[in-house]
Amino acid sequence: MQTPYPFVPDGKLAYIRQIDIDTLPDDIRSQIPGGVEVWGVHSDDGECIALTQDRPTAFFVAREHDLEPVSAH
Repeated sequence: MQTPYPFVPDGKLAYIRQIDIDTLPDDIRSQIPGGVEVWGVHSDDGECIALTQDRPTAFFVAREHDLEPVSAH
């Protein structure tokens, strides 16, 4: 997932993408109400560091942790 963004210092980029609920562990999936979208905040090495229920919140969470969010598809 590493895309160069020269204006962002190393380790400060966050990729935001929608998560397929079926790929989540059972203990997490069991806490998600039916019909809810799940969005992930991922570090620049691809590790999922946060889950949110919508895209704007994912961007907010990234910025609150001094990360520069970008969309990933």
